[in-house]
Amino acid sequence: MKIVVAFLLFFSLELSAQELTLEQANHLATLPIKCLQQEYPNKLSQLLIDSTEIQAPKVLHPAFYGCFDWHSSVHGHWSLVFLLNHFPNLKNKEEIIKKLQINLSKANIQAEIDYLNKAHEKSFERTYGWNWLLKLQLELETSKEPFAKELAQNLKPLSNLLIERYIEFLPKLLYPIRVGTHSSTAFGLTMAWDYAVYSNNTLFQKSIEVNAKRLFLTDKDCPLNWEPSGTDFLSPCLEEMAIMERVLPKKEFIKWLKDFAPKLFSKKFYWEVAKVSDRSDGHLVHLDGLNFSRAWNFYHLANQYPKEFAHLKKVADYHLQFSLASVVDGNYEGEHWLASFALRAFEEKK
Repeated sequence: MKIVVAFLLFFSLELSAQELTLEQANHLATLPIKCLQQEYPNKLSQLLIDSTEIQAPKVLHPAFYGCFDWHSSVHGHWSLVFLLNHFPNLKNKEEIIKKLQINLSKANIQAEIDYLNKAHEKSFERTYGWNWLLKLQLELETSKEPFAKELAQNLKPLSNLLIERYIEFLPKLLYPIRVGTHSSTAFGLTMAWDYAVYSNNTLFQKSIEVNAKRLFLTDKDCPLNWEPSGTDFLSPCLEEMAIMERVLPKKEFIKWLKDFAPKLFSKKFYWEVAKVSDRSDGHLVHLDGLNFSRAWNFYHLANQYPKEFAHLKKVADYHLQFSLASVVDGNYEGEHWLASFALRAFEEKK
């Protein structure tokens, strides 16, 4: 009965079609502002060789020590640069720029490179954090804000190192990781591809293209009805769709998608939103992120292929609006990262 009611509401409600407003932008910016230089609580993904490596998060990662963990810090930085790029009158603009300049100093980025160059840390944040780091690099390089040029130059050596790591690692990955959490192979390639295209790095593009096709081209009938798993913040099916949309020519992609996810072509396609039972639980709150990541993939597909998928904008709106009010709810478990996912959805909404 609950599913039927939700289905009827989905097709009867006029969901908000507004773009991201300055008020919303200021609201969402409060979260990364708050956590960008908040060292604790902190979850370190660290392999200890001996006791000398036991250090405070800010010592280990002077650029990306805030927002609970390394990757959340990275996309927290992206969130603020994104907001500054789109809202020149953003509240607390000078404070934000100062925080970015402190964290993304040349010396701090070199310390991050030194950490990743440890022989036992070559897989650190592979590939989820790598993907977000290249998203941050792209945002800085495309910014018209005066402060961004220097920070892009500071960050570039770290981005170049991760590109080398991608090219080295991808051929070794014999089987894709099809999950809705950090280790998702498909998600780990999407924003990396976007940066490879922007930077005209043909070697990097070729590496992603060849390996994405090797891993995913023969996939069919992705089980949308199996999603979500209990702590997903990504859709395994939609993330695979997202990378294949990027690497395949349009006609080939449509042909592939008809075999992979034929239900998406139905004008009546409906997907119930994911619901969170306890937002103080750091894993269960992932499902709010799933709603946002589903939204950004549906927006992207609808914008790239309006003839075939314009109907998916309504599905995306449904998911975005459902979790948007929960981004700032006082629980650090979600606050330290959900703003980034909401902004990513707004970015694709256009």
